[in-house]
Amino acid sequence: MKIKTTIRIMGLSLAISCAGAFPALADTVYVNASSLNLRSGPSTETQILDVIPRGAKLERESSADGWSVVTVNGTKGYVSSEYLTMKAPAASEPQTPAESPYVDRTWEVSLDPDYRYASFAKITGGKAVYYHNGSAKRNGKVVCVNAGHGTKGGGSVKTLCHPDGSAKVTGGTTAAGATTAAAVSSGMTFADGTAESKVTLALAKILRDKLLAAGYDVLMIREGSDVQLDNIARTVIANNNADCHIALHWDSTERDKGAFYMSVPSNKNYRAMEPVASYWKSHHALGDSLIAGLKNAGVKIFSSGSMEMDLTQTSYSTIPSVDIELGDKTSPHTDAALEKIGNGLLDGVNRFFGF
Repeated sequence: MKIKTTIRIMGLSLAISCAGAFPALADTVYVNASSLNLRSGPSTETQILDVIPRGAKLERESSADGWSVVTVNGTKGYVSSEYLTMKAPAASEPQTPAESPYVDRTWEVSLDPDYRYASFAKITGGKAVYYHNGSAKRNGKVVCVNAGHGTKGGGSVKTLCHPDGSAKVTGGTTAAGATTAAAVSSGMTFADGTAESKVTLALAKILRDKLLAAGYDVLMIREGSDVQLDNIARTVIANNNADCHIALHWDSTERDKGAFYMSVPSNKNYRAMEPVASYWKSHHALGDSLIAGLKNAGVKIFSSGSMEMDLTQTSYSTIPSVDIELGDKTSPHTDAALEKIGNGLLDGVNRFFGF
Protein backbone atom coordinates (compact mmCIF):
# COMPACT_ATOMS: atom_id res chain seq x y z
CA MET A 1 0.00 0.00 0.00
CA LYS A 2 2.81 2.44 0.87
CA ILE A 3 4.64 1.78 -2.42
CA LYS A 4 1.44 2.22 -4.39
CA THR A 5 0.72 5.57 -2.72
CA THR A 6 4.24 6.82 -3.34
CA ILE A 7 4.03 5.93 -7.01
CA ARG A 8 0.69 7.65 -7.24
CA ILE A 9 2.07 10.89 -5.78
CA MET A 10 5.09 10.84 -8.07
CA GLY A 11 2.84 10.33 -11.04
CA LEU A 12 0.73 13.32 -10.08
CA SER A 13 3.84 15.47 -9.67
CA LEU A 14 4.89 14.70 -13.22
CA ALA A 15 1.43 15.50 -14.53
CA ILE A 16 1.30 18.74 -12.54
CA SER A 17 4.66 19.98 -13.79
CA CYS A 18 3.22 19.85 -17.27
CA ALA A 19 -0.32 21.08 -16.61
CA GLY A 20 0.35 23.41 -13.66
CA ALA A 21 -2.84 22.28 -11.88
CA PHE A 22 -3.69 20.71 -8.50
CA PRO A 23 -5.41 17.37 -9.29
CA ALA A 24 -7.76 15.89 -6.72
CA LEU A 25 -6.16 13.59 -4.18
CA ALA A 26 -7.64 11.98 -1.08
CA ASP A 27 -5.20 10.51 1.42
CA THR A 28 -4.16 10.85 5.04
CA VAL A 29 -0.81 12.42 5.90
CA TYR A 30 0.99 13.58 9.05
CA VAL A 31 3.20 16.55 9.86
CA ASN A 32 6.81 15.39 10.11
CA ALA A 33 8.45 18.61 11.35
CA SER A 34 8.56 20.52 14.62
CA SER A 35 5.77 22.67 13.14
CA LEU A 36 4.39 23.39 9.68
CA ASN A 37 2.95 26.63 8.28
CA LEU A 38 -0.46 26.56 6.59
CA ARG A 39 -0.21 29.23 3.88
CA SER A 40 -2.65 31.08 1.66
CA GLY A 41 -0.83 29.99 -1.51
CA PRO A 42 1.81 27.54 -2.78
CA SER A 43 4.78 29.76 -1.89
CA THR A 44 6.82 30.64 1.19
CA GLU A 45 6.11 34.30 0.38
CA THR A 46 2.37 33.94 1.01
CA GLN A 47 0.47 34.63 4.24
CA ILE A 48 0.69 32.17 7.15
CA LEU A 49 -2.91 31.19 7.98
CA ASP A 50 -2.16 28.76 10.80
CA VAL A 51 0.68 26.72 12.31
CA ILE A 52 0.28 22.96 12.57
CA PRO A 53 2.16 21.00 15.26
CA ARG A 54 4.27 17.90 14.75
CA GLY A 55 2.34 14.67 14.33
CA ALA A 56 -0.94 16.35 13.34
CA LYS A 57 -3.14 14.16 11.14
CA LEU A 58 -4.26 15.83 7.91
CA GLU A 59 -6.60 14.86 5.11
CA ARG A 60 -4.93 15.94 1.90
CA GLU A 61 -7.19 17.08 -0.95
CA SER A 62 -4.64 17.69 -3.71
CA SER A 63 -0.92 17.96 -4.37
CA ALA A 64 1.41 19.53 -6.95
CA ASP A 65 4.88 21.03 -7.33
CA GLY A 66 5.89 20.30 -3.75
CA TRP A 67 2.72 21.70 -2.15
CA SER A 68 -0.38 20.01 -0.74
CA VAL A 69 -3.87 21.41 -0.09
CA VAL A 70 -5.33 20.58 3.33
CA THR A 71 -7.97 22.02 5.66
CA VAL A 72 -7.01 22.88 9.26
CA ASN A 73 -9.59 24.07 11.81
CA GLY A 74 -11.97 24.90 8.96
CA THR A 75 -9.36 26.86 6.97
CA LYS A 76 -8.18 25.54 3.61
CA GLY A 77 -4.59 26.29 2.69
CA TYR A 78 -1.27 25.03 1.37
CA VAL A 79 1.52 23.17 3.17
CA SER A 80 4.91 22.03 1.95
CA SER A 81 4.68 18.37 0.94
CA GLU A 82 8.31 17.92 1.98
CA TYR A 83 7.26 17.88 5.62
CA LEU A 84 4.42 15.38 5.26
CA THR A 85 4.66 11.66 5.79
CA MET A 86 2.30 8.72 5.31
CA LYS A 87 3.06 7.37 8.78
CA ALA A 88 2.60 9.21 12.06
CA PRO A 89 6.05 10.31 13.33
CA ALA A 90 7.30 9.50 16.80
CA ALA A 91 6.32 12.06 19.42
CA SER A 92 9.89 13.20 19.97
CA GLU A 93 8.88 16.74 20.88
CA PRO A 94 6.47 16.72 23.83
CA GLN A 95 4.06 19.60 24.14
CA THR A 96 4.51 22.04 27.00
CA PRO A 97 1.56 23.14 29.12
CA ALA A 98 -0.22 26.30 28.03
CA GLU A 99 -0.01 28.97 30.74
CA SER A 100 -2.36 31.56 29.21
CA PRO A 101 -6.15 31.52 28.95
CA TYR A 102 -5.67 32.70 25.36
CA VAL A 103 -3.64 29.63 24.35
CA ASP A 104 -5.18 26.39 23.11
CA ARG A 105 -1.93 24.52 22.45
CA THR A 106 1.83 24.91 22.51
CA TRP A 107 4.74 22.97 21.10
CA GLU A 108 8.51 23.05 20.88
CA VAL A 109 10.27 24.23 17.73
CA SER A 110 13.74 23.00 16.81
CA LEU A 111 16.12 24.31 14.17
CA ASP A 112 15.30 22.32 11.05
CA PRO A 113 18.56 21.62 9.18
CA ASP A 114 16.73 22.16 5.88
CA TYR A 115 15.85 25.76 6.73
CA ARG A 116 17.69 28.37 4.66
CA TYR A 117 20.89 29.45 6.49
CA ALA A 118 20.50 26.75 9.16
CA SER A 119 23.90 25.32 8.25
CA PHE A 120 25.60 28.54 9.43
CA ALA A 121 24.45 28.02 13.04
CA LYS A 122 26.85 26.35 15.50
CA ILE A 123 24.76 26.07 18.69
CA THR A 124 21.55 24.31 17.71
CA GLY A 125 20.45 21.91 20.46
CA GLY A 126 17.83 24.13 22.11
CA LYS A 127 14.15 24.55 21.36
CA ALA A 128 11.87 27.54 21.12
CA VAL A 129 8.24 27.34 22.28
CA TYR A 130 5.29 28.20 20.04
CA TYR A 131 2.09 29.53 21.64
CA HIS A 132 -0.97 29.06 19.42
CA ASN A 133 -3.69 31.57 20.21
CA GLY A 134 -7.02 29.82 20.64
CA SER A 135 -9.13 32.86 21.48
CA ALA A 136 -11.77 34.55 19.36
CA LYS A 137 -9.38 37.53 19.08
CA ARG A 138 -6.75 35.52 17.15
CA ASN A 139 -5.47 37.72 14.31
CA GLY A 140 -3.29 35.22 12.43
CA LYS A 141 0.03 37.02 13.04
CA VAL A 142 3.01 35.37 14.72
CA VAL A 143 5.48 37.44 16.72
CA CYS A 144 8.87 35.99 17.64
CA VAL A 145 10.01 37.30 21.03
CA ASN A 146 13.74 36.74 21.50
CA ALA A 147 15.07 37.34 25.03
CA GLY A 148 18.64 38.43 24.29
CA HIS A 149 21.64 36.37 25.51
CA GLY A 150 21.15 33.33 27.77
CA THR A 151 23.17 30.69 25.91
CA LYS A 152 25.85 29.10 28.07
CA GLY A 153 29.16 28.86 26.24
CA GLY A 154 27.97 31.04 23.36
CA GLY A 155 30.74 33.56 23.75
CA SER A 156 33.45 31.00 23.03
CA VAL A 157 31.92 29.86 19.72
CA LYS A 158 32.32 31.84 16.50
CA THR A 159 29.90 32.11 13.57
CA LEU A 160 30.10 34.02 10.28
CA CYS A 161 28.92 37.62 10.55
CA HIS A 162 27.46 37.46 7.04
CA PRO A 163 26.24 34.46 5.02
CA ASP A 164 28.53 35.43 2.13
CA GLY A 165 31.58 35.51 4.42
CA SER A 166 32.20 39.24 3.97
CA ALA A 167 33.43 41.50 6.77
CA LYS A 168 31.40 43.63 9.16
CA VAL A 169 30.92 47.22 8.04
CA THR A 170 30.41 48.79 11.50
CA GLY A 171 31.84 48.29 14.95
CA GLY A 172 29.95 47.05 17.99
CA THR A 173 30.57 44.07 20.23
CA THR A 174 32.65 42.80 17.30
CA ALA A 175 34.87 45.30 15.47
CA ALA A 176 34.39 46.43 11.89
CA GLY A 177 36.35 44.28 9.45
CA ALA A 178 35.76 41.02 11.35
CA THR A 179 34.25 38.09 9.47
CA THR A 180 33.26 36.07 12.56
CA ALA A 181 31.61 37.00 15.85
CA ALA A 182 30.59 35.36 19.11
CA ALA A 183 27.70 32.99 18.47
CA VAL A 184 25.86 34.58 21.44
CA SER A 185 27.43 37.10 23.80
CA SER A 186 26.85 36.81 27.54
CA GLY A 187 25.42 40.33 27.79
CA MET A 188 26.19 43.10 30.24
CA THR A 189 25.43 43.55 33.94
CA PHE A 190 23.21 46.37 35.18
CA ALA A 191 24.55 48.89 37.68
CA ASP A 192 22.70 47.08 40.47
CA GLY A 193 24.36 43.75 39.62
CA THR A 194 21.47 42.20 37.68
CA ALA A 195 22.44 40.22 34.57
CA GLU A 196 21.02 41.59 31.31
CA SER A 197 19.87 38.08 30.33
CA LYS A 198 17.65 37.95 33.42
CA VAL A 199 15.95 41.23 32.56
CA THR A 200 15.47 40.41 28.87
CA LEU A 201 13.77 37.17 29.90
CA ALA A 202 11.48 38.94 32.38
CA LEU A 203 10.43 41.41 29.69
CA ALA A 204 10.00 38.65 27.11
CA LYS A 205 7.46 36.92 29.35
CA ILE A 206 5.57 40.17 29.95
CA LEU A 207 5.48 40.90 26.22
CA ARG A 208 4.44 37.32 25.45
CA ASP A 209 1.38 37.60 27.67
CA LYS A 210 0.41 40.99 26.29
CA LEU A 211 0.70 39.76 22.70
CA LEU A 212 -1.39 36.67 23.44
CA ALA A 213 -4.10 38.78 25.08
CA ALA A 214 -4.14 40.98 21.95
CA GLY A 215 -4.70 37.99 19.63
CA TYR A 216 -1.19 37.18 18.39
CA ASP A 217 0.50 33.80 18.26
CA VAL A 218 3.91 33.99 19.96
CA LEU A 219 7.16 32.17 19.29
CA MET A 220 9.32 32.37 22.43
CA ILE A 221 13.00 31.75 21.66
CA ARG A 222 13.99 31.48 25.31
CA GLU A 223 11.84 30.73 28.35
CA GLY A 224 14.55 29.82 30.87
CA SER A 225 18.00 30.95 31.96
CA ASP A 226 19.64 28.99 29.15
CA VAL A 227 18.66 27.91 25.65
CA GLN A 228 21.24 26.30 23.40
CA LEU A 229 20.47 28.35 20.30
CA ASP A 230 22.96 30.84 18.90
CA ASN A 231 22.02 34.10 17.18
CA ILE A 232 21.85 32.50 13.74
CA ALA A 233 19.75 29.57 14.96
CA ARG A 234 17.36 31.96 16.71
CA THR A 235 17.05 34.08 13.58
CA VAL A 236 16.49 31.13 11.25
CA ILE A 237 13.84 29.62 13.53
CA ALA A 238 12.08 33.00 13.56
CA ASN A 239 12.36 33.31 9.76
CA ASN A 240 10.45 30.07 9.27
CA ASN A 241 7.85 30.28 12.03
CA ALA A 242 6.95 33.94 12.57
CA ASP A 243 5.88 37.13 10.79
CA CYS A 244 8.32 39.37 12.65
CA HIS A 245 11.29 38.97 15.01
CA ILE A 246 11.97 41.22 18.02
CA ALA A 247 15.20 40.66 19.98
CA LEU A 248 15.20 42.35 23.40
CA HIS A 249 18.38 43.96 24.73
CA TRP A 250 19.80 46.74 26.91
CA ASP A 251 22.89 48.70 25.85
CA SER A 252 26.24 48.57 27.68
CA THR A 253 26.58 52.36 28.16
CA GLU A 254 25.90 54.03 31.52
CA ARG A 255 23.89 57.14 30.69
CA ASP A 256 20.27 55.99 30.92
CA LYS A 257 20.08 57.19 27.33
CA GLY A 258 16.77 55.55 26.45
CA ALA A 259 15.47 53.07 23.88
CA PHE A 260 16.54 52.69 20.25
CA TYR A 261 16.74 49.99 17.61
CA MET A 262 19.72 48.81 15.59
CA SER A 263 19.06 50.02 12.04
CA VAL A 264 20.63 48.66 8.87
CA PRO A 265 23.90 50.48 8.04
CA SER A 266 23.75 52.84 5.08
CA ASN A 267 26.57 50.95 3.42
CA LYS A 268 26.03 50.21 -0.27
CA ASN A 269 27.67 46.79 -0.24
CA TYR A 270 25.91 45.67 2.92
CA ARG A 271 22.49 46.76 1.69
CA ALA A 272 23.14 44.94 -1.60
CA MET A 273 23.91 41.63 0.17
CA GLU A 274 21.10 39.09 0.45
CA PRO A 275 18.99 38.65 2.42
CA VAL A 276 19.60 42.22 3.66
CA ALA A 277 18.84 43.70 0.22
CA SER A 278 15.34 42.21 0.19
CA TYR A 279 14.37 42.94 3.79
CA TRP A 280 16.17 45.97 5.23
CA LYS A 281 13.29 48.34 4.54
CA SER A 282 10.89 46.06 6.42
CA HIS A 283 13.38 45.91 9.33
CA HIS A 284 13.29 49.71 9.52
CA ALA A 285 9.49 49.77 9.30
CA LEU A 286 9.25 47.41 12.27
CA GLY A 287 11.86 49.34 14.26
CA ASP A 288 10.17 52.70 13.61
CA SER A 289 6.82 51.25 14.69
CA LEU A 290 8.27 49.89 17.93
CA ILE A 291 9.92 53.21 18.77
CA ALA A 292 6.66 55.05 18.10
CA GLY A 293 4.84 52.65 20.42
CA LEU A 294 7.44 53.01 23.17
CA LYS A 295 7.35 56.80 22.90
CA ASN A 296 3.56 56.76 23.12
CA ALA A 297 3.83 54.67 26.31
CA GLY A 298 6.13 57.24 27.91
CA VAL A 299 9.39 55.30 27.50
CA LYS A 300 12.49 57.46 27.10
CA ILE A 301 13.85 57.38 23.52
CA PHE A 302 17.49 57.89 22.57
CA SER A 303 18.17 60.50 19.87
CA SER A 304 16.21 59.66 16.69
CA GLY A 305 15.34 56.20 18.01
CA SER A 306 17.79 54.25 15.88
CA MET A 307 21.52 53.57 15.51
CA GLU A 308 23.22 51.96 12.53
CA MET A 309 24.73 48.58 13.38
CA ASP A 310 25.86 45.56 11.37
CA LEU A 311 24.35 42.63 13.28
CA THR A 312 24.35 38.87 12.72
CA GLN A 313 20.59 38.86 13.27
CA THR A 314 19.95 41.42 10.54
CA SER A 315 22.37 39.69 8.16
CA TYR A 316 20.40 36.43 8.24
CA SER A 317 16.80 37.67 8.63
CA THR A 318 14.18 36.98 5.97
CA ILE A 319 11.27 38.52 7.89
CA PRO A 320 10.96 41.99 9.46
CA SER A 321 13.48 41.81 12.29
CA VAL A 322 15.05 44.18 14.82
CA ASP A 323 17.38 44.18 17.80
CA ILE A 324 15.86 46.80 20.11
CA GLU A 325 17.87 48.29 22.97
CA LEU A 326 15.48 49.31 25.74
CA GLY A 327 17.87 51.43 27.77
CA ASP A 328 21.30 50.77 29.23
CA LYS A 329 23.12 49.76 32.42
CA THR A 330 21.63 52.56 34.49
CA SER A 331 18.10 52.47 33.09
CA PRO A 332 15.25 51.40 35.40
CA HIS A 333 14.26 47.75 35.04
CA THR A 334 11.74 47.40 37.85
CA ASP A 335 8.50 45.52 37.35
CA ALA A 336 6.75 48.83 36.68
CA ALA A 337 9.38 49.86 34.13
CA LEU A 338 9.14 46.55 32.30
CA GLU A 339 5.35 46.79 32.30
CA LYS A 340 5.57 50.21 30.63
CA ILE A 341 8.05 48.91 28.07
CA GLY A 342 5.83 45.90 27.37
CA ASN A 343 2.86 48.19 26.71
CA GLY A 344 4.97 50.27 24.34
CA LEU A 345 6.22 47.25 22.41
CA LEU A 346 2.68 45.89 22.03
CA ASP A 347 1.57 49.29 20.74
CA GLY A 348 4.46 49.18 18.28
CA VAL A 349 3.59 45.70 17.04
CA ASN A 350 -0.02 46.78 16.53
CA ARG A 351 1.15 49.82 14.57
CA PHE A 352 3.35 47.65 12.36
CA PHE A 353 0.58 45.18 11.48
CA GLY A 354 -2.10 47.86 11.25
CA PHE A 355 -4.24 46.70 14.18
